[in-house]
Amino acid sequence: MARTPLTFAAAALLAASTAPAIAQDLGGWSFDPNAFDPGALIADGRELLMRAPDASVDGLFQAVHASARAPQDARVLCALFDPQADRSLDGYNRIAAQLSEQSRMRFADAAADFFITAAQSPRQAYDANVAAQSLKAAGVRAALLNDGFLAGLNGDDHDARCRSVGWLLDAMAARPVGERASVMRLLLSQGLDYLSLGTQR
Repeated sequence: MARTPLTFAAAALLAASTAPAIAQDLGGWSFDPNAFDPGALIADGRELLMRAPDASVDGLFQAVHASARAPQDARVLCALFDPQADRSLDGYNRIAAQLSEQSRMRFADAAADFFITAAQSPRQAYDANVAAQSLKAAGVRAALLNDGFLAGLNGDDHDARCRSVGWLLDAMAARPVGERASVMRLLLSQGLDYLSLGTQR
């Protein structure tokens, strides 16, 4: 499946809004950018992603969805959807730093729950093909409910693309928790694949 704007938003959430945000908001963690190993985050992230219960993975989705519904934060997140966006770890961190304090706290809480529950849980049942079909179904629902959805998602207009991503998130929010979690695992996995390619360059 081609990388979607949501893939990049998911990568931003896991890569930029997890360890740094937890260190800032929870205390007891240290984050040294000079000593940070992106490869270690990616490797650990893959395993944790497969272990986290549906509810904690859905918490990450809810954090993204809530921010996308707040005009100020939506404008910040939408910068990730542009083709020329800086999708390095540093770029993601700069985006995360521009979010409102409420969104940063929301992301930090969701990330903390994700890491803690994943570390304590066995691997979860997951089928990437089923998740891809669920994502496509959400896209179909968004297209049926919103004129211009596909044109906005695939076009070059920044505001239209941002609006379409918001509609897609709304369509996903209407689905059951297990389905949302499955789609989020898919998007986060794709995001980690993208970051892995970036660290090898």
